[in-house]
Amino acid sequence: MKNTFPNKRIKNIEKYFKSLRDEICLCFENIEDNIKNVSNAGLKAGKFKKRVWKRGADEGFSSGGGGVVSIMNGRVFEKVGVNISSVMGTFSEEMRNEITGASNNNKFFATGISLVAHMHSPHIPAAHMNLRYIHTTKGWFGGGIDLTPMYGKPDKIKKQFHNALKEMCNKHDSRYYGKFKKWCDEYFYLPHRNEARGMGGIFFDNMEENWDQTFRFTKDVGQTFLNTFPNIVIQEIDKKWTKRQREKQLIKRGRYVEFNLLYDKGTAFGLKTGGNIDAIFMSLPPSVSWL
Repeated sequence: MKNTFPNKRIKNIEKYFKSLRDEICLCFENIEDNIKNVSNAGLKAGKFKKRVWKRGADEGFSSGGGGVVSIMNGRVFEKVGVNISSVMGTFSEEMRNEITGASNNNKFFATGISLVAHMHSPHIPAAHMNLRYIHTTKGWFGGGIDLTPMYGKPDKIKKQFHNALKEMCNKHDSRYYGKFKKWCDEYFYLPHRNEARGMGGIFFDNMEENWDQTFRFTKDVGQTFLNTFPNIVIQEIDKKWTKRQREKQLIKRGRYVEFNLLYDKGTAFGLKTGGNIDAIFMSLPPSVSWL
């Protein structure tokens, strides 16, 4: 059985992910350049450094694909990565039964954008966004956005963030917010600690009902992140923090590491399909503590 990949659609998705990456990187660099009241004023404003990687060719395909890792270390963003990738290949026997549409044909194409931001300030949550399109014998979108507070209980930020998500979801389907919020709460959970990773957000997967509508929704998720998280950064950046608050932040980051290494499906997917190791572990914070 031969896969026929929807090349025109794939090119449009790849083009969008690249443009979203460029918008986000420019926005974050502008924050680094223009913020004045920052506790790390002695540090230089950060700039993204990009590195291209290529995946080895897989039998049956002209290329195995690859991607671009973009990392910035600055005075506001301690570490932020914005990666894009497009890969193709064959699922292993183990994986083909776990992926929609791959049980009878294990060839696949996957493209996506992944972002994780770890901030210097304990008052600003860590941010995660992932959007992807996977095609086997079927094609579907998945992803989401969520925030992880590092210190205290920032109820104002949580309300601001979730209101934006709910408003965006309701433009597409009044059922989306409740469904995808619940999915996010259940997914980003550490059962060994009996605690949530953060303040939640939305998470969706296997959306294939209507390609055009789902692509519009996926793009709106990306735009909502771009419209919301930078504003949170700007409104919180002038708050000073203490050594104790920083220590609490580093311990909370440990929870982030635990989730990504133990439970994150994206990490497992990247490792099992021969992805770029640096891109897969881009999400890990630059410094962390455990009790």
